[in-house]
Amino acid sequence: MPPGGGGPMKDCEYSQISTHSSSPMESPHKKKKIAARRKWEVFPGRNKFFCNGRIMMARQTGVFYLTLILILVTSGLFFAFDCPYLAVNITPAIPVVGGILFFFVMGTLLRTSFSDPGVLPRATPDEAADLERQIDIANGTSSGGYRPPPRTKEVIINGQTVKLKYCFTCKIFRPPRASHCSLCDNCVERFDHHCPWVGNCVGKRNYRFFYMFILSLSFLTVFIFAFVITHVILRSQQTGFLNALKDSPASVLEAVVCFFSVWSIVGLSGFHTYLISSNQTTNEDIKGSWSNKRGKENYNPYSYGNIFTNCCVALCGPISPSLIDRRGYIQPDTPQPAAPSNGITMYGATQSQSDMAAATPLLQSEPSLTSEELHMPGKPGLGTPCASLTLGQPTPPSSMPNLATEATLSDIMPLKDEHGAHQFLTPDEAPSPPRMLGAGSPLAHSRTMHMLGLASQDSLHEDSVRGLVKLSSV
Repeated sequence: MPPGGGGPMKDCEYSQISTHSSSPMESPHKKKKIAARRKWEVFPGRNKFFCNGRIMMARQTGVFYLTLILILVTSGLFFAFDCPYLAVNITPAIPVVGGILFFFVMGTLLRTSFSDPGVLPRATPDEAADLERQIDIANGTSSGGYRPPPRTKEVIINGQTVKLKYCFTCKIFRPPRASHCSLCDNCVERFDHHCPWVGNCVGKRNYRFFYMFILSLSFLTVFIFAFVITHVILRSQQTGFLNALKDSPASVLEAVVCFFSVWSIVGLSGFHTYLISSNQTTNEDIKGSWSNKRGKENYNPYSYGNIFTNCCVALCGPISPSLIDRRGYIQPDTPQPAAPSNGITMYGATQSQSDMAAATPLLQSEPSLTSEELHMPGKPGLGTPCASLTLGQPTPPSSMPNLATEATLSDIMPLKDEHGAHQFLTPDEAPSPPRMLGAGSPLAHSRTMHMLGLASQDSLHEDSVRGLVKLSSV
């Protein structure tokens, strides 16, 4: 650049090189950004997630869509063909009440289907290994041999002994009333059952919505069935039964669907009303966990002894937060802290080599000097070949009374080819002593090198230089 011409330099931009790069040979401009992943993307259970993890369902959702179709089609036909006639001839409150029931049913159904039922997180590998050690110590099977006994723990709840079973899939001891769902492959807290009609497990966090769904669906089914029959009867009185069916053929389909559905829906609502009043789950009732047949002293330790209190706890108690944090970000593994290198990254060195460099003062970064700066009187410069030495004639190392007569760092640790891998050499891999090199050696023509200061080094640097020179001369 000509003197005084600042034109080209004004366009130059310099960027600071990052000295904390995680990859040794990686440039900060070429580093690719890895998008953070959420926990639902690597969730181990057999579930489906939608809306970036906000919606959680089981994989088998075919019956759930059938439930949606039956409710939507039946209610749609009722509002389209029956409500106009009933609103005019009886009261306009009928479609209003029907609409309220319909929206309540759909809201509770979607809330049950799209929410976390209370899935328990699985143990991490470290937690599982620690638990295995505790089990081996407790069972006395750490030395191997016979098959260990069943993995259970016993806790006392309100005077009743309750067994906690070990889940071999989740690697945890299940809390009381929890069970592993074979369809979703998750341990669910206060597991009731897996319901294919809602496409999800029913557990601690969505049981109340499930109960309100089947209860409101029972009222909606009875409501539609009753007013469809009323509609057909009123039309039959005016035009005859056959003409009434011809005028409103949808009423026949609605009546058939409601007739065959109402029995199962109402029966299911009654069964779960009994379970809520006694503070039981479907799983416990089927297994007979608190049945008197198991013994006179067997009783339900979770019941409050009052139907009203049991219903309030099940329907009005606080909802516990989700334990799996499915929308949280996956935290990367904490990297090992890099050894301090005074701002200079040692490219091509492994972690152990970096630690060695941090512990050895010779491997610390020093001011870079050119061949002109290193030329001293009475000594050949870097660009001057060492003609006084002959290859193959080693000279024993002298006592080296002072650092001014020391071999330079490039003689001690020769640089490899610029295109090769950059790494530090061990003493076994080091070449011949520096005084055995010939005149045409490329080591004598290195353009830049790291050299220790001649007058400002402390005794620790001097001892390190002497030790490495002696080691390389052996």
